[in-house]
Amino acid sequence: MELLASKLRPTTLDEIIGQDHLVGKGKILRNLIENKKLFSCILYGKPGIGKTSIANVIVKQLDMPYRFLNATINNKSDFDIVIEEAKMQGQMIVVMDEIHRLNKDKQDLLLPYIENGLIILIGLTTANPYNSINPAIRSRLQIYELHELDKKGILKGLKRACQTLEDIKINDEALNYIAQISSGDFRSAINLLEVAYYASNNHEININTIKDINSKPIFYHDKNSDGYYEVLSAFQKSIRGSDENASLHYLARLIEAGDLDSICRRLAVIAYEDIGLANPQMGPKVMAAIEAAKMVGLPEARIPLSVVVVELALSPKSNSAHVGLDMALSDIHSGTTGNVPKHIKNHNPAYKYPHNYENSYVYQQYLPDIIKNKKYYHPKNNKYETALKKYDVETRNKQ
Repeated sequence: MELLASKLRPTTLDEIIGQDHLVGKGKILRNLIENKKLFSCILYGKPGIGKTSIANVIVKQLDMPYRFLNATINNKSDFDIVIEEAKMQGQMIVVMDEIHRLNKDKQDLLLPYIENGLIILIGLTTANPYNSINPAIRSRLQIYELHELDKKGILKGLKRACQTLEDIKINDEALNYIAQISSGDFRSAINLLEVAYYASNNHEININTIKDINSKPIFYHDKNSDGYYEVLSAFQKSIRGSDENASLHYLARLIEAGDLDSICRRLAVIAYEDIGLANPQMGPKVMAAIEAAKMVGLPEARIPLSVVVVELALSPKSNSAHVGLDMALSDIHSGTTGNVPKHIKNHNPAYKYPHNYENSYVYQQYLPDIIKNKKYYHPKNNKYETALKKYDVETRNKQ
């Protein structure tokens, strides 16, 4: 039996939900199709927002030979067959799902035919092509980003779907709830509606019917996707920006995805990258929270994590230490190093042992001659670093 989502797949651009910036009147894809001219391209965006639907409409309206391939499922021999078919036909559209997983052998096979126009490639991907697709392929393709569908668009599609379901009885409350928990994924919304239709008595659907099937919002979290890194990035930036509410929000999204390892790794980085010397006690505190979280596991892990995330967000911030190290690494990479001073090489009697002096300090040169006056560490204006600097100055002045 054909699924509802497949039955409802658009056949014209006017039936596409959302994506007006690409298929609206006077927009680029519509103009290309109306002019019967298409160039190889990539359609990228989150699942269920119309990538495959747009590709289907393109091949139907251009009325050209076409084939659908999947970069992971189809093997090299499948690609060979498609190329031979394209040679016989004169030109062919190849719709490539999961194009970001296309391996080098398949890329090398396709490249010359994309170059000479024998194959018009339409790549579909949830991953940001600027990060995930080989530049050799990417440079030959136009890139079009699809936008996430809003609730209004999802509702429009759901109401259209209801017209195709015989004897369906569903109220606005249930439709709104489906649209709300679909998180912009129209395919998931349609699938949920279809399950509810066949799972209900006399096809009568209310909000309780939907909640019995699925009460949780659809959360897209693919570790190979752009969205995965966006959430982790937003999590760290919210803590760095001292926004405890946003920090808890993104922590909740990562917890909902069950991604405890990524949370712990990112927190360990944040403690030293963003808090650093402004509050050095946060390093051990974060490690203790990570140990507790991993010991109890989810869902209880959220408790120690919430405490340490709020404290990280509200803590003073400093990146002075690792910025200083990056400056030192930059000098090394550029060849600005010099020789280690002789008096601090092994077993040199000219070396002054600091612990033999008052306050365990004695002035001597440690940096190589060519950078002896270089300063990498520049303290931030926070309580701990100010105290460190004051102690350092007072110690040196006593010499």
